[in-house]
Amino acid sequence: MPGMNLPGNFFLVGLMGAGKTTIGRALARLTNKVFYDSDHEIEARTGVRIPIIFELEGEAGFRQREVETIRELTALQDVVLATGGGAVLNPDNRHRLASEGYVIYLRASPEDLYQRTRLDKNRPLLQTADPKGRLQALYAERDPLYREVANLVVDTSRQSVNQLALHIVHELQKKHANRSC
Repeated sequence: MPGMNLPGNFFLVGLMGAGKTTIGRALARLTNKVFYDSDHEIEARTGVRIPIIFELEGEAGFRQREVETIRELTALQDVVLATGGGAVLNPDNRHRLASEGYVIYLRASPEDLYQRTRLDKNRPLLQTADPKGRLQALYAERDPLYREVANLVVDTSRQSVNQLALHIVHELQKKHANRSC
């Protein structure tokens, strides 16, 4: 199996709809690591969906839960972690991600993201009159933060999940081989 001996943690960042969860699962399979999704972990711990947390606690309450969850998950070994799209807004999260693993930014255009998320009602930040405009604004705000923490930027627009996961493994193998020399 390709990449199965790659050491360390791999953290996926990017906007909602970029493919962090789907590609993260495939990457975990290819590298024999345990997969986590910070949003799914928050839902499992609270027993409610993220839109309910936003409704009851606001975005600030959700972000505090996200900081605690990312703190715990980045402390684990040999994991692939798909973070929530806004995780990079918090400087502590950015520091943890950058210092505890290899960060992969899954980049997609706001148009592609809109096409992938337009029918999804579980995305509280897109429950607005202009979800495409909201995605463009989120991209403008967050793209520099994703790039700041990323060790690797991967465009997710035109490849299958398996192609993307194999591409990432290949890049990780190259990085690992360069460190071993």
